[in-house]
Amino acid sequence: MDKFQGIGFQQHWETLDWDDLSLRINSKTPADVERALNASHVSREDFMALISPAALPYLEPMAQKAQQLTRQRFGNTVSFFAPLYLSNLCANDCTYCGFSMSNKLKRKTLDALEIARECDALNALGFKHLLLVTGEHSARVGMDYFRRHIPAIRQQFSSLMMEVQPLAQEEYGELKALGLDGVLVYQETYHAPTYALHHLRGKKQDFFWRLETPDRLGRAGIDKIGLGALFGLSNNWRTDSYMVAEHLFYLQQTYWQSRYSVAFPRLRPCAGGIQPASILNEKQLVQLICAFRLFAPDIELSLSTRESPDFRDHVVPVAITTVSAGSKTQPGGYADEKAELEQFSPHDNRTPASVAAALIDAGLQPVWKDWDMHFGRNSPCNFYGK
Repeated sequence: MDKFQGIGFQQHWETLDWDDLSLRINSKTPADVERALNASHVSREDFMALISPAALPYLEPMAQKAQQLTRQRFGNTVSFFAPLYLSNLCANDCTYCGFSMSNKLKRKTLDALEIARECDALNALGFKHLLLVTGEHSARVGMDYFRRHIPAIRQQFSSLMMEVQPLAQEEYGELKALGLDGVLVYQETYHAPTYALHHLRGKKQDFFWRLETPDRLGRAGIDKIGLGALFGLSNNWRTDSYMVAEHLFYLQQTYWQSRYSVAFPRLRPCAGGIQPASILNEKQLVQLICAFRLFAPDIELSLSTRESPDFRDHVVPVAITTVSAGSKTQPGGYADEKAELEQFSPHDNRTPASVAAALIDAGLQPVWKDWDMHFGRNSPCNFYGK
């Protein structure tokens, strides 16, 4: 077992050579894949084999084993959450994002009344798990904004996560005290030259500040930390996904008190958007999801409305444990739809009830609320209905 005590992930990342990893992944053989499938514990070297081109013919046994592990760890349940976009203000210029400061779109930040309307609409849809999302604009949508609004939002929902600009450790500690349960922070790509190519202005240009955000989250004692890469941004989705696995392994060893999740976003159409540098097709995405389940049987795997209804209906029963549904990617979108403000165009536009019905037809149990804040943060309960 690797020992990472006393170092941050940046120091570990610096020991990983992108080109060498790419060659090692592509050199894996069918024998390596079979060895990984038969392993009682999938190592990082095994994970390389499972995401390699050699593993694609083994998709069926990978899916069978992934589904078996998922049912063992999570039963038949799938948790629902909704993203609540609070603002599309952004002080960064990123080539792939609809919120980029260079894009000419109407900017909006929700005030207290508008947030209350959004919360009412989300409650009416049945959601009790919420992900707060903003563009990265610390002056207008930073800690002062969060201090004003998070306590009122938290009172209406059973769990609260955030996907906002990276913050300092002490700020995460303060947000935890206000009721924050988890943070999603996607590196976008772990390939520094590609990262620099797509982040043109703003604090998001600082690759290492973002890279070490999960370390600050772990030190602040945040309950759940979400990882991921934006597949299609770099020219090698396999190497980026391996870097996610390295990051996950490091974090699990270093901040074992926290829980972890991994998501699988692919580039989607947006204002000013770019063409993917590498294509992760649906069959390969299934391969990647199964590989992560075999590598990390106990973590949450999430699939968003970026993917099509048909794809989600077929893949969620295999290994996914958390889904969004009915997502609106613009501020105020649940109470008052205005598509011109959106960050990206969702592919699965079904209502939450329709998504839940499809999962029930597949023999799964949608979970809208799996614990109650009145019983304490670490006390789960079984509230499966709306």
